[in-house]
Parts: sequence; structure tokens; C-alpha cells
Amino acid sequence: MALATRPLYTRLGHLTQGLGRRWVSKWSPLASAFNAKPTKALNLSLTKGNAGLFCIPELTDYRGFYLLQQRACDDVEKLVEEATSPNRTRKMVEVFDELSDTLCRVADMADFVRVSHPDQDYSMAAEEACVGLSGLVEKLNTDTSLHQALKSVIDNGDSVPTDDVDNRVAQLFMFDFEQSGIHLPADKREQFVKLNENILMLGSYFVQRTHRPTTIPKDKLPQNLRYCFNIDGDNISVTGLCSDHYSDVVRETAYKTFLYPDQHQLEILDALLHARHQLAQLVGFPTYAHRATRGTILENPESVMKFLQSLSDKLKDRAGKDYADILHLKQRHSSSDKQVMPWDPPYYSAIGRQERCKASSAELSPFFSLGSCMEGLNHLFHSLYNVTLQRQKTQPGECWSHDVHKLAVVHEVYGVQGYIYCDFFERAGKPPQDCHFTIQGGREKRDGSYQLPVVVLQLNLPSPQSRSPSLLTPGAMENLFHEFGHAMHSMLGRTKYQHVTGTRCSTDFAEVPSVLMEFFAADPRVLSTFARHYKTGELMTPSTIQDLCLSKRMYSASEMQLQVFYSVLDQVYHGSHPLGRSTTQVLADLQAEYHGTPYIDNTAWQLRFGHLVGYGAKYYSYLLSRAVASKIWYQSFNQNPFSRESGELYRREVLAHGGEKPPTELVQGMLGETPTAETLVMSLVQDLDEGARLLAT
Repeated sequence: MALATRPLYTRLGHLTQGLGRRWVSKWSPLASAFNAKPTKALNLSLTKGNAGLFCIPELTDYRGFYLLQQRACDDVEKLVEEATSPNRTRKMVEVFDELSDTLCRVADMADFVRVSHPDQDYSMAAEEACVGLSGLVEKLNTDTSLHQALKSVIDNGDSVPTDDVDNRVAQLFMFDFEQSGIHLPADKREQFVKLNENILMLGSYFVQRTHRPTTIPKDKLPQNLRYCFNIDGDNISVTGLCSDHYSDVVRETAYKTFLYPDQHQLEILDALLHARHQLAQLVGFPTYAHRATRGTILENPESVMKFLQSLSDKLKDRAGKDYADILHLKQRHSSSDKQVMPWDPPYYSAIGRQERCKASSAELSPFFSLGSCMEGLNHLFHSLYNVTLQRQKTQPGECWSHDVHKLAVVHEVYGVQGYIYCDFFERAGKPPQDCHFTIQGGREKRDGSYQLPVVVLQLNLPSPQSRSPSLLTPGAMENLFHEFGHAMHSMLGRTKYQHVTGTRCSTDFAEVPSVLMEFFAADPRVLSTFARHYKTGELMTPSTIQDLCLSKRMYSASEMQLQVFYSVLDQVYHGSHPLGRSTTQVLADLQAEYHGTPYIDNTAWQLRFGHLVGYGAKYYSYLLSRAVASKIWYQSFNQNPFSRESGELYRREVLAHGGEKPPTELVQGMLGETPTAETLVMSLVQDLDEGARLLAT
């Protein structure tokens, strides 16, 4: 490669390689496609019409959802007849899984379309399909003959020979049945249904209200603060915590106002927690936490609390050092306060990281164009798994937006492993969360072929423009890697049954592949393969990459301590009832014990904690997944993040199995040891201490 002189227009010289090290190679086709401004393709073919959404022929029109729903209902009826027939010739679990797949292929796809399709007709038709299929699922969950047929096989063995995977998946189907209370007497089944409906309604109300602005009369604030918030006539609306505002007073005001207790929301939360406790006891569990943690790595809330308590003890001194540094920054930048308050850490930790990195996100983003990040992922996956991401030409009508990219995940030997639709760019009405949606799960089909997995990755990145691709902040780049961890879990799974494919595993294991990808995204050796300027092609300098990766490790202990506090709060709320005091008093007591900043009177942070609904008694799962991912990283990839040997082991022992093996067996197969609360805590501490060591050098 010929050496080239650095161009005069390069502004960020401290971020790029030295003179004569300019990258002169062209972007790959994959990178070029993701960096280009999306254009609407014209269908010039005289023979190819509308292929239908996801290439489903019925979905050339939104009315096709009704046809799919009706067909699913007909197929389900036949499968129920087969399952309950004395003349059944297939394994019971095969019939159940085909029944599940028949429902999921329509319901999962419709659930995505419902929230993401920009065409109102499509989203409404998908919503109707979801409602209709939910009713069918509820009917199946209360079908005693279907339950009895499965129970007979589990208790007495199947008439067709089965193996360990068959038996485990059958047990999982039975657990799902019993989660719906089907084994209860008729009167208690009716009570269960009412409780479950009430929980769903209360959860929906609670989540909707977590984002509601707090409105106060504007004369409640001093004149100089009013214009920092939205003014509506005689009122001021506070829409969030203003965590990135430079003024301590503004952040304090936002914190105290936005988190001021809402009596109606308090009552909704109380009712939700009470109903969950009643439902758990109705189906034989002491608490809702016992019900939620069954089948997980730690198996019960007692082990979860042991894990959290031990981790909390290990974090106190380490987090204390973080708070001392934050206090120093606070005193240097704004005040002489002698205490870190709850509204301080997000703002001052960001300042500390930027000072360590010596560059802002705006200066770093040109080195993380979406195309270069995709190139980095492609290189990594090829190194680890011998697969590549190959862009596919989509058919007319296949996608819901013209800027969606379709990728095939292709193994060099075994061919196409599955498909990923990349819905990466922001648009009006699109949900703001970064998400992974399963459209079709992988499974072995009757004819011996394999049903390939299909997923959607949904992000909200700025759209490429004619002169600039989509440029990612370091945080957005890490999110991209995280979501691709979920996608590859789905793509490389080769389970017999779709009920346990890919991410369909225990909640405290489902995040392991995605969190592991965060370790790759924070490794200088990985970043050096793709961090290059979108205009000049110049590589980011090793020193800048090193500073960026080290800055990510700052304040890890205090941030982990916050997650421990959230997790303990979640466990206590879903533990023994009655709580004996208000949810706010519980929060205040636990904050004093488990967190490094004080509780502020007349605030009720728990009323903004929407994860209490989606992750009830399971919020600890992220910490546990991080512990497992950390252990895998240090044992298998820390020495060489591109190791094919380690990648193949990880694919074979973890990714391939989805949820068809218990999570403890997956960890045992990968690491050669059974995880315990103690070893998982030490895994997290090891990573924290390694970060502290690197920061000190």
C-alpha cells in the first residue's frame, strides 16, 4: 500500500494516525450500503409485483392479517385434535411446538408490525390480529383436555421414544400451562384469570404514567429557573430529570419536581404488587419473586438476594472512590458542596469521562460511521464464527420502510443461517427504544429441513444525508454491538424446537450474548479494526482508542451499585406481603443501605421505574448476565478477541442451544464450572478491579 500525505483539511489531527498512515482503501460494499443515503427503489420489473411484507404473500395488503389469523386458527384446531388423539403418531412435544410455532409466526410478526409499521392500516390490522390470537392463546391455556394430554406424557412417558431435549421442552410447556393456573380447580381458575387481567391492566396504566410530565404552577419556581423548563400558560411542565444540564440547581429542581409523589400512581403500584402476590400464592408460590425466578440460573429469590447482598458488600469501598472523584469534579466545576446528591453522578461522570478521553462525542463520531461499525461487526463475526453479513436485495413490498436493510448471515460451509432486517433510522412515530424482535424462530421441520430464524433489529440512528453517513456516538456504537449480540443468538441457534430458539431462554441468561458484545465493543483491538474517519479513511490513533476504552471503565462501581439498589428494591417489592410500610418508605430504607447518595424527602423514584412491570422480580437479570458474560470474556476472549477456537466453543456450547438446555448447563459447558452466587460476584469484581488497574497505569 502506498503511503499518503495527510490532507490539509484534516481537523482532528490528535485523533488520527500519524503522517503517512492514512487509510487509502475503499469502503466495503457492506459499509458503503449502510453509509449511503437511502433511496426509494422503483419497481421496474414487468413480472415482479408486491412480494408482501416479509415476503409473506398474504401481506401484499393489510387485510392479509385476517387471512393469516384465520389460517392459524384452523391449523391450531387440527393440531389440538392431533395432540388429544389416542392415535397420535408424533412426539407430543413436536405437536406442541408446531402449535406454538403456528401461533408465534403470526403473533410475533404482528406484534412488531403493530408498533413499528408507519402505515396506520397495517398497524391496526396487526393489532386486531394480536388481540384475536391472544384470545385463542387464552382459550388454549384453559383447555383441560390439552393439558391432560401433555401431563399424561410427562407423568407416564410418551408412546413415541423421546430424548432429554424432548423431555425438557415438554416440561417447559407444562410450566407455561401451570403459570396460567390450568391445574387449579374451576373456581380458582376463574380467580386466576381475573387476577391476570387485572395485573395486565394495572401494568399498562403504570407504564403509561411513568413518562407523564409533572406540572406545577410557575410561581412555585424562582424567575431565573422558570425558563429552563416548558412553560404552558401559568404552569411549568417538567418532562424529565435534565441529567445533562450544567446547572446543579436546575438538575435539583427537575429531580424534586419530576419525582414528586403522585398519589394515583402510588395506588396503582400498590394494587399491582398486591395482585401479583395473590396470583403467585394462588398457583402455589410463597411470593411473586419465587414464581418469577423458577427455572433461572439462581433458581430462587433467596439465592438472588445472597448474590445482590454479597455484591453490595464488595462494591461499597469501590463505589466510594467513584463518589469521591465525582465530588472533586463537582467542587472544581460548580460549588463547594461536601456531598454527592442523586442528581450529580450522571452529569459529573460524563464530564470525568470526557476529560479522560480528551475528546467529545462530536469529535469521535466521524470515526464511527454506521458503515464502518457494520464492517467491524462483519470482521468480528467472520473471525469468531466463520460467518459473514451479506446484504440482500429486497423485493417490492417486503419492507415497511424504504431505509430498511436486509442481511443474510452466511456460514462459509453451512450457508445461510438466517436473516436480519435492520431498521436503524429514526422516523416519525417509530418507538424510541432499541429492540430485537423475533419474526420467525428457528426449528427442525417435519421434512428434515430447518426453518431459518428471521429477526428485526430496531434502532433510532440519524438518517444518512447526501454528504454525511449516519455517525454514531461511542454509546450508540456500543448499543449496536449489544443488539447484534441478541441477533446472533437467534441466527446461530440450531435448536430442535422454536419454543426454545435463540433468546427464548431464562431471563437472567438472555442478556449474556448481548452483554458479551459490549466487552468486544470496549476492546481497543476490536475498535482498531474499524474506527476510521468517514471522509479521509484515517484510522483513529491507538492512544485515542485507548483513552476512549478506559473512559468507559470509569465510575463502573458506582453505576453497578445503582443497579444493585434497583434490583434489591425489585426483589423486596415482590417478596413477602404485606410490605409493612409504603413503597416509598421501602425505597428510602433500601437507598440508605444499598446506595451512595441520600434519599430526598418528598420524592418517589419508584413511580417512574417502568421496569417493575416488564421485569417484575427479574431486574437483577442484567447484573447476573453481566457476571456470566464477564466470566466468559476473561476465560475465552480476553487474550484474543478474534479467536476462532473460542468463538466456535461459544457458538457450540451457548448460542446453538437457546433455551433447550438449563442455563446452568450452558455455563457449565462453556466454562467447565457450575455458576454460584459467590463465583458470579467475583466475576463482576474481577472486571471492576481490572478496570481500576488499567485506569491507574
